[in-house]
Amino acid sequence: MCGIFGYVGKRPKISSVILNGLKKLEYRGYDSWGISVKNKGILEVEKHTGKIENARIRLPGSNLGIGHTRWATHGKVTTANAHPHLDCTGKIALVHNGIIENFQELKRVLAGKGHIFQSETDTEVAVHLIEEYVKKDGFAISVRQAFQKLKGLNAIVACYAPSAEIVAAKNGSPLIVGVGRNEFFIASDATGIVDNTKKVVFLNDHQMAILGMTLKIIQLKNGKQIKPQVTLLDWKFEKAKKGKFKHFLLKEIHEQPKVIEHIAYNHSSYVKQLAKLVNVAFGTFMVGCGTASYAALAGTYLFSSVAKKHVNFTIGSEFNYLEDYLTPDSLIVAFSQSGETIDVIEPVSNAKRRGAKIAVVVNTLGSTLYRQADYKFLLGAGPEKAVVATKSFIAKIALLILTAHELSDKQSEGKKLLVGAAKNVVEILKKRYVEKIQALAKELKNVKHIYLIGRGLSYVSCLEAALKIKETSYTHAEGFAGGELKHGAIALIEKGTPCIVFAPNDETYEAIASNAQELKARGGFIVGIGPRDNSVFDRFFKTANLKHATMIPQIVIAQLLAYHLAISKGISDPDKPRNLAKSVTVR
Repeated sequence: MCGIFGYVGKRPKISSVILNGLKKLEYRGYDSWGISVKNKGILEVEKHTGKIENARIRLPGSNLGIGHTRWATHGKVTTANAHPHLDCTGKIALVHNGIIENFQELKRVLAGKGHIFQSETDTEVAVHLIEEYVKKDGFAISVRQAFQKLKGLNAIVACYAPSAEIVAAKNGSPLIVGVGRNEFFIASDATGIVDNTKKVVFLNDHQMAILGMTLKIIQLKNGKQIKPQVTLLDWKFEKAKKGKFKHFLLKEIHEQPKVIEHIAYNHSSYVKQLAKLVNVAFGTFMVGCGTASYAALAGTYLFSSVAKKHVNFTIGSEFNYLEDYLTPDSLIVAFSQSGETIDVIEPVSNAKRRGAKIAVVVNTLGSTLYRQADYKFLLGAGPEKAVVATKSFIAKIALLILTAHELSDKQSEGKKLLVGAAKNVVEILKKRYVEKIQALAKELKNVKHIYLIGRGLSYVSCLEAALKIKETSYTHAEGFAGGELKHGAIALIEKGTPCIVFAPNDETYEAIASNAQELKARGGFIVGIGPRDNSVFDRFFKTANLKHATMIPQIVIAQLLAYHLAISKGISDPDKPRNLAKSVTVR
């Protein structure tokens, strides 16, 4: 969460540079934003709530400044709570990503010393803490001392008007320094920097960067200076454009057939390597958060059913509590679109310390997870600008389907299923089929609850579909294993309650049809998705019969329903749903 951008150098008017950097980082948070620049001996700040969009900055020209786009944790979405925050003197400005777990204790002490707080945030204690230390020491030393007082996983970037320098420190949340000609940049990730320079330094945990006339990297624990490791980026950052589509979300849904085909035809080396790793590991653990966790869960079903291979699944945020049984023979397979999800990075780091092998399946080259991994598997799904994940999820599922078939020596069958899935998705995306989905969305736009059921691999489909509906349309939706809804939640079914049933033509069909009958008997409005119609369905959306790949068209139908439900409800920007961020970097 939260996008950070900073600049120090020779350019005379850097507000627009910072603003453009923030726009590229806005997927990390868009509750509010702000910029601070040096003006003579102090720092001026301009802050706003809401998205950046076509903002114009009124700040004076300057060659030193920092900016921030926020995903709120502590304090409401207000101008006062937006970053950057100033100290009492107006000479120090600070932006922050993370959560300062002991901020209340620090705030009491600082208030007792006369510091005046202007916001409700945990962040503001950091700038006042630096201010307190600056009374006795230099700025860089004061930042180091202050950062070591903060508990939790944090990254801070502070600038100081008197010395015209920026000092940053991190533990957990990502920071990258860009090295230009007589100028330096700092940002939450390379997408914010790459338009200005291809030379970067990836700041590691427990390190501090001092940006001024020169660049210095300091070890936080002992204060020793180390040589910066400059990396020359040769990455190709694709500039995504909406084209004929109104929203990136819809565009990315329509890109999925090509993504599936790309993986089917071009990922054989990845698939062979991942299959080999799973085959020789003594315990494989698939880890992810949110949508990525459902891909990991799908892996357990696919590897069991197709390859007769047992793998374990854990939600990333819970894996820290299940790591005691890891050994050097264990394999962790971590899934993430951004590669910056802190609830995956943290357990992966812990597992690495225990000697476990780390494989990551990510969509972002050079991300923290990518750099941590022993084995790196890039999805190649292209930029995903919408906060709601679509094509990155389908790409993970496609890669897992191929890997499961590789393990069972049925590579050609896996490829055939994916090619069939791509063709089926093309049919689903045609106007006539979409109009049926739009009609259902209009029927459901005023409902408060939607329940979804599935069995086996389709249980994963209903979990992911429920998440898409919640994220995109703000409609409460819950997914259940077909046999579990009747263990309590069936009490919520009444006349007209929408119930979506994922019914592939496999060993689960008869059982899930019976579960649909149970819902129908309580008045449920039954929507079936699968290759076979059934008299219990009030509405039916047909997919091809694709065995284990049937979940791909199932999910695409759910994505389209979620999108058109949002449009039917008048939600203006489904690309950036309220309260969400693309990269979740706080735990």
